[in-house]
Amino acid sequence: MDHNMPPDPAVFTHIRVVIGMVVSLSLARVLSGVALFIQHPGKTKVYPVHLAWAGFLILYLLHFWWWEFRLQVLTPIDFGVYLFVVSYCCLFFMLAVLLFPTTLDDYKDYEDYFFSRRIWFFGAFTMVFAVDLLDTALKGIDYFESFGYEYPIRNVTFIVLCLIAAWTASRRFHATFVIAAIAYQLSWIFRAFDLIE
Repeated sequence: MDHNMPPDPAVFTHIRVVIGMVVSLSLARVLSGVALFIQHPGKTKVYPVHLAWAGFLILYLLHFWWWEFRLQVLTPIDFGVYLFVVSYCCLFFMLAVLLFPTTLDDYKDYEDYFFSRRIWFFGAFTMVFAVDLLDTALKGIDYFESFGYEYPIRNVTFIVLCLIAAWTASRRFHATFVIAAIAYQLSWIFRAFDLIE
């Protein structure tokens, strides 16, 4: 294979299709879970913090799909990068499944379920923010540095807060964390990713 030739745009399109399938499955899982509350009101008690994390995950998934457009700057994209990015996407599906299990038979409600699975959920989210640093670095040092100090501080802060969330069952901490996470994520998206150039 000649690495000096310009990359075939079809390769990037192919990779985006595969990424899109995994992201779509994740979105479908979360949206289906949220729809259950509308389909069967009163059957299962809504836990606002759990529902807010579902909202955060939807926002993060949409944001992820938006910024992965930058993958096209990699020349060439080898199988290692492809495997890394698809594995990154699989973390989102794991989060979606952890938020909305197939059944709640072993739990009283979503609050009980959420706190019993919090180590798994926030452990997976910790990995998302760690892997995100690598994903951004793959797109080039100039791209990584274009976000300034805020980007690594943001990710490290999220990692620390996710580790605390995995450990603590404080309802107040969890409510504060998810509200702050959504507010910050919206601010970050519109400040750093509003336009794809």
